[in-house]
Amino acid sequence: MERETDPQKPGIGKSVLVVDDSAAIRKMLATAFLSDGFKTCIEAENGKEAIDAAKQNKPDVIVLDLSMPVMNGLRSAPELRKLLPQTPIILFSLYGDSLSQKEASQSGISLVLEKTVPVSRLIETAHRLMAE
Repeated sequence: MERETDPQKPGIGKSVLVVDDSAAIRKMLATAFLSDGFKTCIEAENGKEAIDAAKQNKPDVIVLDLSMPVMNGLRSAPELRKLLPQTPIILFSLYGDSLSQKEASQSGISLVLEKTVPVSRLIETAHRLMAE
């Protein structure tokens, strides 16, 4: 599902791919990114859908959950990294603390954030990683 901001709203015009099996979390993150000025938010409910969406949309940043059916975040990250070698991939998970940063990096993940952090910090992190 793709959502777009109001074209009158000032923003940076970037796109984000939000991958989470929870529709409520996808909607909450989409709303937060769009209200921050992102032009487009593409949603996927598992890693397989994320790979298909990334091929079609080439997002500027990817927010990826770890634990999902069909294909989890750790399995989909290397494929996403091959498709979009420069695109930041943020693993945003309740189980982020069980994953070492080294293990995440080896999978192509740029950074791990736990879902307990404020959404504003996730968005700030996305901006910082896109600027690097």
